[in-house]
Parts: sequence; C-alpha cells; structure tokens
Amino acid sequence: MQAFTIHDGIVAPLDRANVDTDAIIPKQFLKSIRRTGFGPHLFDDWRYLDEGTLDTDIATRRENPDFILNTEPYRNASILLARENFGCGSSREHAVWALDDFGFRCVIAPSFADIFYNNCFKNGVLPIVLESKNIDELFAAAEAERGLTARVDLVEKRIALVDGRAYAFDLDEHRRKNMLEGLDDIALTLQHADAIRAFEARRAQEKPWLFRDL
Repeated sequence: MQAFTIHDGIVAPLDRANVDTDAIIPKQFLKSIRRTGFGPHLFDDWRYLDEGTLDTDIATRRENPDFILNTEPYRNASILLARENFGCGSSREHAVWALDDFGFRCVIAPSFADIFYNNCFKNGVLPIVLESKNIDELFAAAEAERGLTARVDLVEKRIALVDGRAYAFDLDEHRRKNMLEGLDDIALTLQHADAIRAFEARRAQEKPWLFRDL
C-alpha cells in the first residue's frame, strides 16, 4: 500500500450528499477483483451518457460534459471534496479501488459510511472528517478558484490552502501510523512472519498428524 505523508493536489468539489457506493462504482463492474482498472469507471453513471461494462472500450463512450471530472483541470484531481455520508450503501471495496485508480489520494467530507471509511485505510486513500462549516468554506473556495489546490499533511494533521487558511483534522493514531508507513492488514500481519513460522514449525512437531498428506 502506498504510504501517505504530505500530498499536494487539485481539489474536485462534488457537491452531493449521500453518495453511495453504487454511484461511485456501479454494480456491473464488480465482476473483477483485480483492484486495478476501475478508474475509468469511477462515477460511471454520472460521467457517461451511455451505459458501459468492463469490456466496453472507454474511447467509444460518450462523456457527460457537465460532470466535473470530465472538465479541466479536474481530470487530474487527487483530492475529492464531498458532503455528508459519503460512501453509504453496499460494502463493496471496489468503490475505494475506483477512487484510488482514478488518482484520488484523499477524500474530505463531514461524515462517511463506516465500512467505506474502513476500506479507505486498507487501500491507502485518506478519508478526512471536517466540521460542516469548514466543508462549506472549502466548497466556497473551490467555487471561487477553479482548480483550487490544497496540501494535506498527515504528519501535522492539517489541510492548508495557498491563501494561508488551514484546517486541522483528527485521526485515530493507529490508523495514522499505518497510513504514514504504508501498512495495510497484510503488511501488518507480515511484521510477525518470523513468529508465525516458528508457531507453525512447533505445531508440526507437536501435532504431526495435522500435516500428513491425505
């Protein structure tokens, strides 16, 4: 998993509440479990005027010219600004895969659905919770300056704009440490690889019948 320390990026304002995981990545794309290749289908129903599948050539799709990620400079945005209850709906991890594959490193919202929030930390996408008044200020700033950029500093736990405004955020220290070091659940387990191997070797001696070939 890619570590997250300090990230500078373009802020894409998605001024919608209760964005569910089916909107983030529609159901027809859930057949793949590769974790990659979902970026072109992020917000598929909103980005395109025709329906697509995993096998559809993106070059043949008709883009919705009114959707923000189809306009410049937001095609290269890496910070998503959203409203409350982002990531609600089904528990599909594909939603985070799609955000990550598009290039989003961070999502900022006043609240997240629990399972989506947890899935973000498993995939290196930083979900930041800010008070609604601060979210409103960020939306206003993004509206006033197209292509607004921000610095997200996980070391200092703050978001900074170029005009000097800054917003502090809080995060569970265990999750913060894992993000800083790029540790997902598998990497955390592998930190104990020597102890696991020693346990399995001891278990094979103590209960050899468990290891006999059938």
